[in-house]
Amino acid sequence: MFKLRGHHLFCLLGYRGMGYSAEYVENMTRLHQTLREEPETFIQLIKGPDQLCEKYPNSGTYHCQDESIYDQDAAILEKMGLKVGQILRWKDIEAHIRKFVVPSDVQKFCETCSWRSYGVCEEGIQEIREGKGLRKLN
Repeated sequence: MFKLRGHHLFCLLGYRGMGYSAEYVENMTRLHQTLREEPETFIQLIKGPDQLCEKYPNSGTYHCQDESIYDQDAAILEKMGLKVGQILRWKDIEAHIRKFVVPSDVQKFCETCSWRSYGVCEEGIQEIREGKGLRKLN
């Protein structure tokens, strides 16, 4: 079982193998590929830093404890009809995405994210909505 915070549910959709450091990329890739290949994997939704935050590099600003990130987590979970503390399978999270999320939500919920300009998160949401699941990494 993986423990994830709200906004990382969106981050996984747009993940294309890029990240903040080699260690972060390795961790994110492992998680992403596990969920892609094993959608029955359980996820516990948590408040605050999660298993992806653990590998955020020491260089630069550590934003994982910023109040704005907590607000973003809460807003995304609310949009998806989910709550902190829930444990559900990744495929069930994908079902919530198909039901409640549209690609343009990235512009609203991820306004300050440096990765937003790549457009990959909108693509990821659309692919989930089309039933394709997480994208295979190159």
